[in-house]
Amino acid sequence: MPSIDYSQISSTALIASLALGYLLGSIPFGLILTRMAGLGDVRKIGSGNIGATNVLRTGNKKLAAATLLLDALKATLAAVIAQHVFGSETVHLPGLLGGFAAFIGHLFPVWLRFKGGKGVATYIGTLLGVFPLMVLVFAIVWLSVAKLSRYSSLSALVATLVIPVALWLLHQPEPALVTAAMTVITWWKHKENIERLISGTEGKIGQKG
Repeated sequence: MPSIDYSQISSTALIASLALGYLLGSIPFGLILTRMAGLGDVRKIGSGNIGATNVLRTGNKKLAAATLLLDALKATLAAVIAQHVFGSETVHLPGLLGGFAAFIGHLFPVWLRFKGGKGVATYIGTLLGVFPLMVLVFAIVWLSVAKLSRYSSLSALVATLVIPVALWLLHQPEPALVTAAMTVITWWKHKENIERLISGTEGKIGQKG
C-alpha cells in the first residue's frame, strides 16, 4: 500500500468517512438477531456482550455465525464505501478511517447508550476492507490459540497483537498504526476477560450461560 498523501484529503472527506463508519458500525446485529429469533436480550446472558461469542452462549451456532459475519461486514462496507467515495489509488486514509469508525461505533453505539460489543468482528472487517491478507493471518493465529486454549477471548487478544507487528514488518506504517490503536482499545474492552483468564474463570468456546 503506498504512503498516504495527507495533502490530498479534505477535512470534509475525513469527517464524512468517520460519520459513515460510525453509523454502520453502531448497528447491533447480535441484539437484533437474537431478539428476532425469540431468544430475548443477549445482554442478559453470559458476559452481557452483544457480539458473536456471547450470542454463541445461547446455543445457536448459526445465529452466532451470522452475528460474526454481519458485524465484520459492516466494518468492511464502511471501509470500502469511504475509500471508493473519498479515497484514491494513492490515498487510503478515508478507507482506514471508515473501518476504524465502524469499530468505534460497534463498541460505543449511540442507540444502546454507548454500551456495545468488544470489537473483534469489526476489527476483522476493517482488515478485510483495507488489507485483506491480514484476515488470513488473524484467522491462523486465532485458530491456533483457540485449539490450544479453547478461549475465544485469548485467541482474539493474541491475534490483535500480531496484526500491527505483521503490518509494520510488511512496511505498511499507516495500517500498522491504525490497527495498533484498535488493538489497545480491544484489550481495554477485554479487561474483564483478561481478569477472568488470569483467575481461571473465563468461559470457554461453546460454553453456555
